[in-house]
Amino acid sequence: MPNKKGPKIIGIVTHYYSNLGVAIVKFKAAVKVGEEVRFKGATTDFIQKIDSMQFNHKDIASSKKGQEVGIKVSDKVREGDEILEVV
Repeated sequence: MPNKKGPKIIGIVTHYYSNLGVAIVKFKAAVKVGEEVRFKGATTDFIQKIDSMQFNHKDIASSKKGQEVGIKVSDKVREGDEILEVV
């Protein structure tokens, strides 16, 4: 029987600043600017390319496992939404 494992969860939204359109994401894996990710939650489901990331208000090119970074998002996200790998 084939393995029906779903997309890998690579992060979770810990906070959302609606006035800025920025999500704070804690990553479980390294992610680079330019990668496409999927935001998925109870009422959230969209794919977006990561155009920029910030750590301590400074632009970074990639995140490290366990790091919390700010990402500009194109749609509203909620705390607890998952970030999935797009394959």
